Amino acid sequence: MLYYLSLLTHLDQLAFFRLFKYLTFRSGAAVMTSLLIAFLINPALIAWLKLRQGKGQPIRADGPARHIVEKAGTPTMGGLLILIPWVGSTLLWASLSNRYVWILLLVTGAFGLLGFLDDYYKVTKRTADGLSGRTRLLIEFAAAFVATWLIMQVEIPSLSGMLAVPFIKTALLPLGLFFILVGGFVVTGAANAVNFTDGLDGLAIVPVMIAAATFTLIVYLVGNEKFSAYLQIPYVDGAGELAVFLAALVGAGLGFLWYNAPPAAIFMGDTGSLPLGGALGAVAVVAKHEIVLAIVGGLFVLETVSVIVQVVSFKLTGKRVFRMAPIHHHYEQLGWTEPTIVIRFWIVAVVLALAGLATLKLR
Repeated sequence: MLYYLSLLTHLDQLAFFRLFKYLTFRSGAAVMTSLLIAFLINPALIAWLKLRQGKGQPIRADGPARHIVEKAGTPTMGGLLILIPWVGSTLLWASLSNRYVWILLLVTGAFGLLGFLDDYYKVTKRTADGLSGRTRLLIEFAAAFVATWLIMQVEIPSLSGMLAVPFIKTALLPLGLFFILVGGFVVTGAANAVNFTDGLDGLAIVPVMIAAATFTLIVYLVGNEKFSAYLQIPYVDGAGELAVFLAALVGAGLGFLWYNAPPAAIFMGDTGSLPLGGALGAVAVVAKHEIVLAIVGGLFVLETVSVIVQVVSFKLTGKRVFRMAPIHHHYEQLGWTEPTIVIRFWIVAVVLALAGLATLKLR
């Protein structure tokens, strides 16, 4: 919204308002704005959620025993602390004529609403189980397929339905309409991967911010014709504007982390984890870096794979590979303290993000 001030003739003559034209300035402003909004509203929002929820989020009986004692009474739906500053800052600083921005806001809103309903069901029914897994997946895939189809309509014909392959110069696999399935899987998979990771205080939000910061740079480069030509990566006209969207996410994440550091004042819940993951997946689809997302977000992939391996092994052999899944609970059972697990997983997320960035030049 503020971007359009730079287009007004009488304001364009002032140096300060000319800054609004620059993507880098607006991205930095989006970080600060979302952080400021978070600090202004989060204390009151946490107090309101505590008042409304009473006993807080029900803790799973089959989880680590200490969680039942230490985390009981903590409210959920903390994703609202992220969504409100994130979306608000994006609307203030992004170019609202950019269709990718609106598609990403649609994905964020759809997955955020689904997550809110899931958390609401848990709180009101006093159960650790929310909506049925089948229902949730059906809604997630429907939203993801629609989003992927919309992205394909915005893309230029030479990129529509193409899957980019890292490490190979300008390699694009023509998938046609089958790409809707691929894109839908990426978006839904990312949403649920972040959801699996969200099990300890601060464990999910920092890797999400690391991935968002990494993709802020990627979409900036992909959306710049000169940089994309130099790096020999697909040029996606308009993708650069998503840097503002992702920067706003980083700022909102910092504001949430202030209150989510151990011991957490509030849980992110599905209200936060689903839209965060879904948005990262959709950004990867827009930027033609779907495979790179699996590297940058490798921690989320590891968490998801640990759940899949555990379930498959138990059903086929009756034995568990891990003491408990997702894998961060396995390390809890081994005696690692929560801060140790969280910080070490953050380090892994940084290393994987750097590896993902390295693919930009390894062509």
